[in-house]
Amino acid sequence: MGREFDELFKEWAPTYDDTVMGNDVEYREVFRSYDQILDEVASRAAGTVLEFGVGTGNLTKRLIDWGYNVYGIEPSEEMRLIATEKIRGIRVKDGDFIDFPEMSEPINTIVSSYAFHHLTDLEKDKAISIYADMLKLGDKIVFADTVFENEQVKLKIINASRSKGYFNLVRDLETEYYSTIPLLGQMFKNNGFDVSFKQMNDFVWIIEAIKK
Repeated sequence: MGREFDELFKEWAPTYDDTVMGNDVEYREVFRSYDQILDEVASRAAGTVLEFGVGTGNLTKRLIDWGYNVYGIEPSEEMRLIATEKIRGIRVKDGDFIDFPEMSEPINTIVSSYAFHHLTDLEKDKAISIYADMLKLGDKIVFADTVFENEQVKLKIINASRSKGYFNLVRDLETEYYSTIPLLGQMFKNNGFDVSFKQMNDFVWIIEAIKK
């Protein structure tokens, strides 16, 4: 369930924070307004929070600073080590979007940043159905992730990236499981959520789904 990318994150972990700060020109637009994106996710959270794909802990730290009680899930051992070194006392367990430890208390908000695309569309739908069973009326999911308005926009961005010589980015866009807004929207609706999308840059959208 996204674990096919474990080797990638083992290699990326030491330089991940440099990348999100815009120091890799190929991914600069992907991470443009990174701080604002994380703040947007944190501002929409409520109650006890479950975070998937903690990575190096950047969103986790914001959530804690905002006063939330946070449980973290991260499949990469290397990423978990960095996160726990960066934020003393945080709770981060091994797991992924579908296979994760049972929580010790009810969860009110499920969040993630730059990670949900590691699941295939079938896996995304399965994950959303699991969350629908976990959450009660009014609870929510808030994800920040690369999503495209439609397949034509996705292809246009891939071609534009290729013309700039951003071949690592092109490889990622062609091999990872980036979804479209209509497809994701239908998944959430089918699982009993009201969903909205807010664009943050050319790649990333905030997805907010409220259990109804």
